[in-house]
Amino acid sequence: MSENYDVIVIGAGPAGYHAAIRCAQLGLETACIDKSIGKSGDPAYGGTCLNWGCIPSKALLDASHKFEDAQKHFSEIGINVSGVEVDVAAMMARKDQVVQGLTSGVAGLFKGNGVTDLPGRGKLLAGCQVEYTSHGGEQQILEAEHVILAPGSVPVEIDPAPLTDDLIVDSTGALEFQSVPERLGVIGAGVIGLELGSVWNRLGSEVVLLEALEEFLPMADERIARDSLKLFANQGLDIRLGTRVIGAKVDAGAVLVSYQDGDGEHSLEVDKLIVAVGRRPYTEDLLSPDCGVNLDERGFLCVNDLCATDAPRVYAVGDVVRGPMLAHKGMEEGIMVAERIAGQKPSVNYDCVPSVIYTHPEVAWVGKTEQELKASGDTYNVGTFPFAASGRALAANDTGGMVKILADAESDRVLGVHVVGPQASELIAQAVIAMEFDACAEDLGLTMFAHPTLGEAVHEAALGVAGHAIHMVNRKKR
Repeated sequence: MSENYDVIVIGAGPAGYHAAIRCAQLGLETACIDKSIGKSGDPAYGGTCLNWGCIPSKALLDASHKFEDAQKHFSEIGINVSGVEVDVAAMMARKDQVVQGLTSGVAGLFKGNGVTDLPGRGKLLAGCQVEYTSHGGEQQILEAEHVILAPGSVPVEIDPAPLTDDLIVDSTGALEFQSVPERLGVIGAGVIGLELGSVWNRLGSEVVLLEALEEFLPMADERIARDSLKLFANQGLDIRLGTRVIGAKVDAGAVLVSYQDGDGEHSLEVDKLIVAVGRRPYTEDLLSPDCGVNLDERGFLCVNDLCATDAPRVYAVGDVVRGPMLAHKGMEEGIMVAERIAGQKPSVNYDCVPSVIYTHPEVAWVGKTEQELKASGDTYNVGTFPFAASGRALAANDTGGMVKILADAESDRVLGVHVVGPQASELIAQAVIAMEFDACAEDLGLTMFAHPTLGEAVHEAALGVAGHAIHMVNRKKR
C-alpha cells in the first residue's frame, strides 16, 4: 500500500465515493477510507444512504405499497385477489439483497476507476496527514496533497427515549423489524418518521406519530403540507402535532410513552417505538486537535461555499457540512471538490436542491415556498393543477395531490415548484432543470409534454401561472 496520495477521502457514503471516483477519473492518485461493515462481515461502502437509509427504506416502501395496493385497491380497477399476506422475513431478505448488490457495486466502481479502498478508520492530522487504522488495529500515517472529509451523519438520540433492544429503536432499527407491530409509535413526523411510519402502517400497524412542532412539515409549502396531512390522515396515520415526549420505558414487552400537549400530560402504549427526530454530523475521532478544521456550534464542519475548510487543502462534503442532509446534495459537493482539486471551476447551485419524502403520495419540492415569498415581500404568481384532473392519474387510480408553481410576477422566472402526488420524486426533476437554466413559467408552458403523462400536471400548472391552464377552470386574477 502506498503511503502517499494526491487525494485521501475519509468516508465512502454518497458524498465520499462520488468524490473519490471523480478524483480518480481526473488522474489523481486516490484512496478512500471507510469503517462500515455489513451484515456479512465485509466492508460495506455506500454509507448510511445505501446501507441503512435511502436504499433499504425505499425497498420497504415500494414493497409495502405493492402489498397495500393488492390488499385494498386492486378491486377498484377490476382485479380481484384473496388471501394476500405479507412475509416480513422475505421482504427483509430482499431488502438486504438489494443493499448487498449495491455495496458490492461501489467496491467494483472503486476497482474499475483505480481508487484504493482502505477499510478502517481515518483521522485527519495536521499538514494533510491521515492516521489510518485498519479493522485489524494496524495503524499507518498516510500523506496526501488534499484530503476530503465525508464522514456522514448518525441518528439523533434523545434522553426521554433511550434506545432499548429492539423495542425503542432509531431509523436503522426500524428497518430490521421481523414482524409487524400491532401498534407502533414514532417520535417525529418529519421525512424519516413519515416514511418509516408509512411502511409499517401499510403492512398493518396502527401508527401514531408524535411531533413536537405545531406545524406539519414547516420546510414545505404550506398548501402542499396541508394537503399532505389530509392524505396521510386518510391512510390511517395518526399524526399528533404539538406533542412533546417526556419519557418512554419498557414494561412487560411493551413501550409506555409519556407526552405533553396543549391539553396536559398523556400516555401511549405501543409495541415498538421509533425515534426519528433527525440526524447529526458524525465527527467522533475524525479530527486531531491541531488539524486546523473547525466546527460550528451545531457540530458541523465549517466550510465556505466551495466546501473548503479552514485547514489548507482540506475539504468537507455531505451531511457533515451546512445545508440539507441529502445524498444528492453530498454527491454534487463531492464531484465539485474533486474537479476543483483538478483545477476546474465548478460550483453547486444550492438554490436548486430538490427535497423528497418517499411516502405515497410522494412529496417533493425545490426553491422558494409561498410563505417564504410572502415574508420577503416578493411579488409572485401562482399556478396549480390537481392530479384529479390528470387523465394519466385517473387511469392509474392515483389522483391524490397537486402541482404548484411559483413564478416572479415581473420576470416570470420560476422561483419554486411543489408537488404532492404520484411520482413526485420524478416530476420534481423537471422543475430542477427548469430552475437551473433560469426558465420562466412560460418556457414550461411552451414546452411540449407527452400525453397522457403525469408530467402534464407540471405543464398545466405552468400554464396556470398566467391563467392559461386548459384542463381546469382558471381563477380570475384579482
